[in-house]
Amino acid sequence: MAAVEKRRLAVAPAANFIDSSRPSVSGAAATTESEEDFLQQLGVTKMLRAALLKVLEARPEEPISFLAHYFENMGLSTPANSGAGEPPGQLLLQQQRLGRALWHLRLAHHSQRTAFNNNVGVAYECLSASGRKKKPGLDGRTYSELLKRICRDGEAPEEVVAPLLRKIQCRDHEAVPLDVFRTGMLTCFVLLEFVGRAGALYQLLEDPMLAVADRRMSQAVLDTLEGVLQASSGASAPTHYLEAGSRLGPDSLALAMDRALVARRPSSPMTREEFLEKAAALFIAKVKPVG
Repeated sequence: MAAVEKRRLAVAPAANFIDSSRPSVSGAAATTESEEDFLQQLGVTKMLRAALLKVLEARPEEPISFLAHYFENMGLSTPANSGAGEPPGQLLLQQQRLGRALWHLRLAHHSQRTAFNNNVGVAYECLSASGRKKKPGLDGRTYSELLKRICRDGEAPEEVVAPLLRKIQCRDHEAVPLDVFRTGMLTCFVLLEFVGRAGALYQLLEDPMLAVADRRMSQAVLDTLEGVLQASSGASAPTHYLEAGSRLGPDSLALAMDRALVARRPSSPMTREEFLEKAAALFIAKVKPVG
């Protein structure tokens, strides 16, 4: 009997050890589930998924810096009482919205049409947010201010972009629908790229010693560029004009420059600013005015 009792006492602690371990496993599983639920309830999982999708769309060279800017701009949320705020607070809020919208617009190049259009939609929503006393929507003043910011940050000369802004701006209190907003943003970005390519053309013509180009040669190149744009006159999207300018090959440029040299007429210099202004005017002439 004593031997039997000893065996029972030896088995009992082992049974108790096994039983006590089971609740700890289920408790860990419950903790894991509660952590996942916690992240989902706060929207963290959805937010991180959206951030990763933006990284895949933009494919930045420095993804960590990209994500830092992404979350920083997400933090610029609209206060609930912004509609009743004081004018200085309203101005600060407006600048924050413009900065956030501009950041989204730059996430993808306009040639990535799906990603660019998605980002345009997000930027439009950022600027259309309203306070308690304002109806949601985008007015012409905010839209025009964003156009100016894009052109100014693109370092294009003011005299080059001013004619375009006059064509695509809206009146201050005019409601701006999404399709007009999208077209305006796209046109601005395309013009900046067009002016950049025109600048590269001018570098080919420029005399490095004098920092100017021969007027006959420059005008010949501009005439050739105008002919290429005229050939694409049936196109309606601004990107089509940019693509047309890209087809300005070295052969056509060489022929134009040869004709200018054959003329052997006295020529004056053309500055870079004048060349860019004339090249931009060719593009702007194809842009349809708003309204």
